[in-house]
This record gives sequence, C-alpha cells and structure tokens, in this order.
Amino acid sequence: MGVIEMKDFVYRTTLAIFIVLLASFILSGCQPNATVDPASGSAFKQTTCPVMVNTPINRQVNTIYKGKKVYFCCKGCISRFKANPEKYLDKLPQFNE
Repeated sequence: MGVIEMKDFVYRTTLAIFIVLLASFILSGCQPNATVDPASGSAFKQTTCPVMVNTPINRQVNTIYKGKKVYFCCKGCISRFKANPEKYLDKLPQFNE
C-alpha cells in the first residue's frame, strides 16, 4: 500500500467513524422526547413548560410540587413557578386528572 493509498484509507476510515459518532449523537438527542419516565416507568403527560408557554420541556430540569414532578424548559422557570405555583397548575396535566 503506497503513501497516497494509506492517506486515502485513513481519511475514509476517519470520515466513517465521524459519521457514525455524529449519527449516534443526533439520535441520542431524541431521548428528551421519550414518552416514558425512566425513573418511574410512568408515561409523560407534560410536554411544554408551564411558565414559558409552548416551549418544550427539558426533563432534566424539574421540581416536585405536591408530590408530583413538574418539568420546565430552564432553571429560571423553576423559581418563577415556585413564587406562585397555583398560577401555573391549569397548564399541568398531572394536576388536572
């Protein structure tokens, strides 16, 4: 194998690895939209932030209110929620069952 062939082989191999890693990274981004909470095994019903209306939630940003998890789009929304939680309860399906 000559030098040019070796460089081509290394380039193609590196490119293939990069594509596989990029695809796995992109597909792992779908995890926040999963429909089952891995901790409890129950189905998610809340999909949007109660504070920033129509903004998708980040399941890693949450708090417990009256024994139920409430999810938000960002940490700033948690403090706004805690200041007046009753204001947002009608936007939370877990409190309207």
